[in-house]
Amino acid sequence: MDNTYKLLDEAVALLRRRGFGQPRVAVILGSGLGDLADGLAAPVAVDYSEIPGFAPSTVPGHAGRLVFGAWEGVSVVAMQGRYHGYEGYSQRQIAFALWTLAALGAKSLLVTNAAGGLNPEFRPGDLMLIADHINFTGGNPLIGPNPQRFGPRFPDLSRAYSPRLREIARETARELGIPLREGVYLAVTGPCYETPAEIRSFRRLGADAVGMSTVPEVIAAVHAGLEVAGISCITNMAAGMGAEKLSHEEVIEAAARVKSKFAALAARLIVRIGRDAK
Repeated sequence: MDNTYKLLDEAVALLRRRGFGQPRVAVILGSGLGDLADGLAAPVAVDYSEIPGFAPSTVPGHAGRLVFGAWEGVSVVAMQGRYHGYEGYSQRQIAFALWTLAALGAKSLLVTNAAGGLNPEFRPGDLMLIADHINFTGGNPLIGPNPQRFGPRFPDLSRAYSPRLREIARETARELGIPLREGVYLAVTGPCYETPAEIRSFRRLGADAVGMSTVPEVIAAVHAGLEVAGISCITNMAAGMGAEKLSHEEVIEAAARVKSKFAALAARLIVRIGRDAK
């Protein structure tokens, strides 16, 4: 299979040399949440640009580092920032990062993102537990030779977002007193924001939130056997649902306003997932 396995072995070897152990949980930190990784105990960080098969992250608010450490005794590997198709990366390149997390030993994945709200009951600042997704990117990270080392040619996505982890997330939110919405995330490629007509069509399809990430990562993670949970921060209402013009600065500012709530839920959930891992 091309040179994927060779690059993957080189990436894992470098990370082991740099002090990465075996993580129980992997986490992808989306816009505005990257500094959550700074709270890890005894952290070790490596820039993406140093890791074979990885590439620099180009999006403001994404540090572009892989960090290994622990939260309350649970070993964690965190992506401080992610790759997006609109940066010019293929979904295969996006998948490579997830295969690296799996090769390091992660069994579970928590993926976070910033998203536009489509559900009229949502408000900016809400947190949404992802129940399912719609892939509207026009691509798939598994197109091409199948990396049989990780999973089958035709993986089942009927439970892409683990019912078990979703229940843990609900319990954790209740314990913390944090309201948690639940809904369907729809992924587009970006980088432009959607038109009002597109948003109306997405709502008819059953989507509750829209964003430019996450789905390729989840497909790759499920293929590799990781149990997945996902949370979106609703940073704005999508085009046509409000009077405001949309901007990335607005997304960053909105994520910053709810960062403490989002970070508290994510940190506690990571610990719960790690301790309850199968």
